This record gives sequence, C-alpha cells and structure tokens, in this order.
Amino acid sequence: MKRSFINKLKSTLLILGLGIGAFQANAVSVSPQMIEQFKQLPVSEQRRLAQQYGIDPSMLGGDSSSSQGIQQPKQPVVQPRPPAESAAVSPSASAVSAKEEQSLKPFGYDLFAGQPTTFAPVSDIPVPADYRIGPGDSINVQLYGKESKRFTLVVDRLGNVQIPDMEPVTVIGMTYGELKEAIQSFVAEKMIGQSAHISMGELRSVRIFVAGDAYNPGSYTVSSLSTVSQALFVAGGLKTIGSLRNIQVKRAGNLVATFDVYDLLMRGDASGDVRLQSGDVVFIPPVGDTVSVTGEVLRPAIYELKGSETMADIVAMAGGVKPGAYPAASIVERYGEDYLKEIIQVNLTSKQDRNQKAKGGDTLVVRSTSALANDSITLLGQVTRPGQYQWTPGIRISDIVASVSADLTWNAETDMALVVRQKNIQGDIEVLGVDLLDAISKKSSEKDLILKPNDKLIVFADRDEALDRRDLGEFFAKVKQDQTLQQVAQQNYQQLEDQQLAELDNNKRLSSVAGVAVTESIAAEEQKQKDLALANLMLLGLFNQPKLISLSDEMTRRELLFPVMAKLQSQARSSVRSEEVSVTGDVRYPDNYPLIKGAAVADLIELAGGLKESAYLPNAELSRSYYDNTEGMRVQHWNIDLTKAMEGDKTQNLMLASRDRLNVLTKPSWATNETVEIRGEVRFPGTYIIQRGETLSEVVKRAGGFTDYAYLYGAVFTRESMKKQEALEIKRVTNSLRKEIANRTLSQQGTFASVADTDAMLAQLEQVQPVGRLVIDLESLMQTSKADDFRVEAGDLLYIPPMRQVVSVMGEVQHATAHRYDGSLSLDDYMRMSGNTTQRADDSRTYVVRADGSVMLPEDSYWFGSAQQLKPGDTVIVPLDTNYKDNLTLWSQVTNIIYNSAVALSALNVL
Repeated sequence: MKRSFINKLKSTLLILGLGIGAFQANAVSVSPQMIEQFKQLPVSEQRRLAQQYGIDPSMLGGDSSSSQGIQQPKQPVVQPRPPAESAAVSPSASAVSAKEEQSLKPFGYDLFAGQPTTFAPVSDIPVPADYRIGPGDSINVQLYGKESKRFTLVVDRLGNVQIPDMEPVTVIGMTYGELKEAIQSFVAEKMIGQSAHISMGELRSVRIFVAGDAYNPGSYTVSSLSTVSQALFVAGGLKTIGSLRNIQVKRAGNLVATFDVYDLLMRGDASGDVRLQSGDVVFIPPVGDTVSVTGEVLRPAIYELKGSETMADIVAMAGGVKPGAYPAASIVERYGEDYLKEIIQVNLTSKQDRNQKAKGGDTLVVRSTSALANDSITLLGQVTRPGQYQWTPGIRISDIVASVSADLTWNAETDMALVVRQKNIQGDIEVLGVDLLDAISKKSSEKDLILKPNDKLIVFADRDEALDRRDLGEFFAKVKQDQTLQQVAQQNYQQLEDQQLAELDNNKRLSSVAGVAVTESIAAEEQKQKDLALANLMLLGLFNQPKLISLSDEMTRRELLFPVMAKLQSQARSSVRSEEVSVTGDVRYPDNYPLIKGAAVADLIELAGGLKESAYLPNAELSRSYYDNTEGMRVQHWNIDLTKAMEGDKTQNLMLASRDRLNVLTKPSWATNETVEIRGEVRFPGTYIIQRGETLSEVVKRAGGFTDYAYLYGAVFTRESMKKQEALEIKRVTNSLRKEIANRTLSQQGTFASVADTDAMLAQLEQVQPVGRLVIDLESLMQTSKADDFRVEAGDLLYIPPMRQVVSVMGEVQHATAHRYDGSLSLDDYMRMSGNTTQRADDSRTYVVRADGSVMLPEDSYWFGSAQQLKPGDTVIVPLDTNYKDNLTLWSQVTNIIYNSAVALSALNVL
C-alpha cells in the first residue's frame, strides 16, 4: 500500500510538471484517498516524503509543523502519573512532625513525574560538531561548481557511505566536524572543479536501557542525540526511592559518566548530561542519605546528600532563608547512636555551625523571627495614618502627631489619650494619660511626653456611634470563615472576659426581676456570643497585626482597650492587684478602664468620655475594696464633689487605686424631654413633653380637650412598661404550654398534634406582638373629683376614636360581621343577625370585649340589666369548642369499640 501510494504521488507530481524542490502544496490536487493513506504513514516516513518532494505535510493533513525555518524538536507527550505512585520519603529521612512530614516532598522528582505516551526523534535541530557518525545516519551532500548535484547518503552497517561513481568512504566513529572535512577533501581530490556542502539528514535511532529505580524501567529506542535527562523522561522519571544525585551511565559494562540532577536544577549545569550511545545503560541506584529542611526557607523539601554537605550547603539547596527567618535560633533534629531523637542548636550565622557536617536523617528547622517590630512606636485609633513608626532617642508625641487638623480625624478626642508602655523585661505594661491638645500646642513641655521604644499611643473617638465600621466588618466577616479560629475563640472566651467587664456588658443585663419586666431583654443569641468571642480573640493581637492596626480608626473605645485590659488582668499576681478601675452611672462610656499612672478622679471621668448632662455634680461615690487579714474583704466609701474634683481640688480629686469604682449619680427627678402622644378626637393632637408627676387629665387639657365627636368610652391607652410585661408573660405562657404538651404526650393516651405542628403553634404564639393596653375609664378620669386620674409616663399613647355605631360578632358564627348598634337589641338578637353559632362553637364560653378594652362574661339571668347592656364598639366573641368531634369521627371510634368487644367475646366463647 505504501509503495503504491508513493508511486501515485510521484506520478501526480510528474503529471503536473513540477520539479523536485519547487513543489507548492496549495497547487497540488491530491485525492482524499491519498491523503488518508498519507496520514496512516509513520511520522518519519511523512517527513521523508515531504522533504524529498518539497511538500508541506500540513497541507496533506499529516505533520502540522511548518517547513519554513528551523523546526523545534518534538517533546514527549507526558501524562500525569497515576495517584498510586506515593511520594513517600526514604526510611532514612525524618521530619519535625507527622504533619510536616506529610507536607514536605523530596526535591526534584516532580521534574520527571510523568508518563510519556510517545517520544518523537529529535531530528530537526542543528547537529553539534562532536556528534559521532554511526550506521543509519543520513548525510546530505550538495555538489556545486561545474555541475550541481544533490545526494542523500546513508551510512551502512560497515560504516561506509557510497558517493555515486566513487568508491566508498569510511565515516563510522567520525565526529560531524570530521565528517565534513573528510568528504569535502575527498570531493575536492576526486572531482576537479567541484565543491561539496555537507549537512546531516535523518539521524539514526539508538537502543538504550533504563534500569534501577526508574518509574518504568526497560529498553527504549531514542534519538542518537538523546541525553541522560531525556532518557529519564522516556522512562517516566524516577521513583522517590531512586537517587537523583548518582545516576550512572554504563557502556559495555564500564562506568563512563555520572549525572547529578541537582547540578542541572540548582546551578543550570548540564555538563553531566552526556549523550547516549546504542547499548548504553542508564542505571538509577537507590537514594542515599537525606535531610529535611523546613521552616523559614524559600524551598522547604527533602534533599539527598552526596556525602560532604555542610549546614551552609543544605541551606543553599533550600534556596536560602526568608527575610522573616531567625537563623541564629535554628535547630537540627538528629537520631543519635542510641536511636533516640536529639535536638542540636545550630547558629546559622556562625561560621563554625555553618560548616557543621549534615548527617542522614537530619531535620533542619529554620525558625522565624518575632512578629513584633523592634524599637518602634505604634499609633492607633482616631489618627489619619495609623501604623508603626520608627523610634529615635528623644522623640516626643508632637513628633508623631504634629497637627490636630492634619494628623487627627474629625472625631478624635483630644482631652485624653493613652500611652501603653512596657515597664520590664517580662512584658508587663503600664498606662500613661496624655492631654493630646496640650502635647501638640505645647511642644517639648512636660505635657509632650518623651516616648520610649515600643510605646503604643491610643487616640479614642469622641463619639463611638459616629464611626464608619464597614471595612472592619468586611475583615471580621472573612475571619469568621476560619472554623478552627472559631473553635479556639469559643474555648478561650471565659478567659478573655473579665467578671467586672461582664457585669457592665449590655448582653448580661437582667430582663426581669421576680417575673416583673424591668428592662427590655437584649440577651445575645448563641451566634452573637460566638461572634463576640471571635472578636475578642482577634483584638488580643491588635498591637501586633498590621491589618488590625490600619483598621483601628474604626474601633470603639472598648475595642481599643481590650488588649490592654487583658494584659493588665494577666499580669496581676497574689501580691500585685490588677491595675484597673471602673466607672458607672452618668458618664458617656461607663466601663472598666486601665488605671493610669498617677490618675485621680478627674482623669477617670475624662477617660470615660466626660460627664453626661444628667450627672449630679455635688455628690458622687468612690468605693475602694481592700483585704484585711483580720476582718477579710472590706469596702471604703468617699463622697466626691465632682465640680471641685474637675477643678483640681486635691481634697475631692482623690488619687485612684487598683479596683476603685466611681459611681456618678443622676440628678434627682432628672428627665430628658420625656413625651407622651395623644391622637384622635382632641383639638390639638400631637406629642407633648411632660414633667414628672403630671396626670393624664392635665395633658388632655393641654391638648385642648375633646372634640364633639370624641367617643371617650372607646379610648385606647398604651404604656411601654405594659408592653414589656406582656412580652414577658407571653414567653412564660409559651414555656408553660411547651411543658404541658410534653407531659400530656408522655403521660396520656390519645391523639395529639405532631411535634412539627406543636412547634409551629408555639412559634406563632411567640411572634405575637404585645400591645401594652391599659383599661381606663376616661369619662370618670376627666371628672373634677380626680379619683380615677393617674400619672403619665414617658412613651404613653392615648387614642380617642370617633363614635362607633357598630357591634361586631366574631368567632364561630355562621357569618362573622359588624352590625349597626341598636340599644333595643340584645345579645341573642345580634347572634341571630349573624346566623347563630356553628356546630364547632362553645356557647358556654361566649364573651364580650368592650370598647374600653375590658372583657365581660354574659350572665343569662341578668343579661338585660344595665351592667350587661351592649354598647357601641363592643365585640362579641364566640370561641371554638376544642373538644368538638364530628359525626364521622365519633362513629369510627364507636365502631372500633364494638369491634374490639366482639373480638374479646369471641375469644371467651373459644375458651
């Protein structure tokens, strides 16, 4: 078939009248059958035909490589290794831990980690001058001079080439350079007037063997230009137990070369990558001793030793140390003569330790340096450029914060800033207070403190509620995705939260006392508690994390102080009390605060953001607890005149001690514009400011009294405290129902609602919104006797509706609707007008909701009495009979009882 196709192709070329070498692919018309046959030919044969006839193989659907210019050699098509090939380390290698051992990989094996599907001969690259000629090589000879000829000569098995009309020339063993000189000399001597141009054609293939710990050892046919590294690619690389540093090339049983792959990978030295000859054996011995390098190096991995490497050589293999490394504290883990692991300290900055010999099984750990910036100043909070700054001797606050407008934000508090300073080698801290405005305006004065290395300057926000915290929120959302960090935060939550801080935390406030609502419940949900624990853990590293430092201008006063308070609590000892104080009452930010060195009462007030308008200045209470060996824990109190204390009177501005607590009282009868609202049928509806002790009737008079259309009997009055009490009662009832349903399900027989239905019902009950309505008799209240009048509270709401001339009938009636009020009609009349009750109605529990909010139970014997008379706006409610059973359900139960009885009687008759 091949010969037939070639003959047809030659015939086509001759018919078209095209000379050899001038053939253009786009001018040839070849049948589809010829193209298919051409595709089925071997690649080498396609190339030979294309070269002989000047055809571009891509035009015939064959080889797609271009014939113009120098073609790049085809590389092996490599597939990834199957996952079964393990990257296990040799038995002599060790690691720091099991986890690190799994993460470290032997160096260099990934270069050859593949499984080639083909290996095309390298025949289109320039042949080097030292290439040895052998049987099967093709030599192109171009004669020019008085006659132009072209020959393709093939070296025969005897090593000769036959030039037409001349004797054979022996070329075997010659280099390519020697071959050109020999043929050119031969042509010049034998053919007068002729010169020769010599080039290599198709190169021979050689057969080699890859043995040892190769991935696919065996015999391979490769190009005569192939080297050791290409042979490794052909064999799919090495197993991880094979040596990369002692690959041997054996020829006729003799070792002729050794290839160290590390020279190629680390230094780009390919001198050991020798060219292979036919019959060569590439032998891969087992890997030698290895060392593991981990930690702060550029290329942590497992490296093979060659016998004389030092610690410096090992570090160089790993690419050197990273900028964050601390090489002086490196260690080597080594197995001693007793087969036990020992730790050896290695100072990689010392020449002696760097020259220390490495041993097989060593693990070199290059540790990292401290994350703390040495000799720096950290600026946090409401500053324009938070971050770390260089410390220099004599530097002051005004050198870091030189201008209020340029270096501080608009929300910065300038009366009190803090300097957190390390006071001993153990890392204990002390806190200094700074009047930032005085420090900036009075440069180089006592107010302008001289800073020390590693000081932290914290500038608070004047108004925490004005902070734009979006960037901080995005950062925290990313941190929340770390599940491991969340678990650590939850475990450490109790250690991070101080008891006094917890008492002041809004999430810890009581929502009721003895079942009476005292404040709105704001207890955090479980997820919020987890978020709080994670935030606390994150804030502990505030001073050491550049990202958190850059976001400190979005943090509140408490968040900025959290790492300070945690450090003060941790450095407390049995003989040293925690240097913290607290302030409660009418200050802007009541909380726990660090005890400023030399601080007095006025300093604590400034640290808490200052006094509120409602603060009672003549008298505040300072409490100090101390331990007496005889009487135990004692508490001492002082009354403080805050006016004098803020003016600097030392008799009132007392010095603070550890665990002091300042309570700033509220002015008696203080109220900040407490209001009530009146809606509906009054002359001037709206919101009115009240004073303490003012009654409802007085507020109504201020609203201009009632209009002519006011329906006082239907007035609606709501109170915020009643809403809180109702919410607490709804929660209590829900819990009671949940327990009762559970008890009935366990203790009684019968059919009950499913768990899902019960949960849905209870969830619906919990969603009921409290109204907070208080039943009042507005007509009696507005009388001159004032017997029914009462005092209003902040948030009260009074609504006076217009006259309602309707009576509503709701619930289990045939047609629930509203009817026009008629004083002559009775309850039965309104019921008949609504079609009377349904079969599911519980007539005995019918009740009336009065327009004033009260509930009336009708009495049959006195129904037509004045007290029982319906009024405009009343609503009649007919409830559902919960024990109702329809006829079908009742009959099925009766049938079931009869059937069970019949079965029992039948059993008795059998007996």
